Amino acid sequence: MKRYIYPQNLKATANMWLWSLKDFAIIGIALLISLFILAKLRFALPAALTLTYGFLTIRLEDATVLDFIKNAVRYFISTQQYFEWR
Repeated sequence: MKRYIYPQNLKATANMWLWSLKDFAIIGIALLISLFILAKLRFALPAALTLTYGFLTIRLEDATVLDFIKNAVRYFISTQQYFEWR
């Protein structure tokens, strides 16, 4: 008799280390291109942009760093806080 082990949440997105698989593929391809540009042209901006994208798309418990920054800006800057004193 064969025994199959399934994950707890079948609807969860697939992750590779700290990134979703889509983000991991984008980071990998962008890193290869930016390293090629860095080696041939001595231009480091694409590598810096790739590393920034990699940092902003780190996913922990279904939220990215970019989501956290957006929520912080929304809470502290862009939306009005409503207080009711009684």
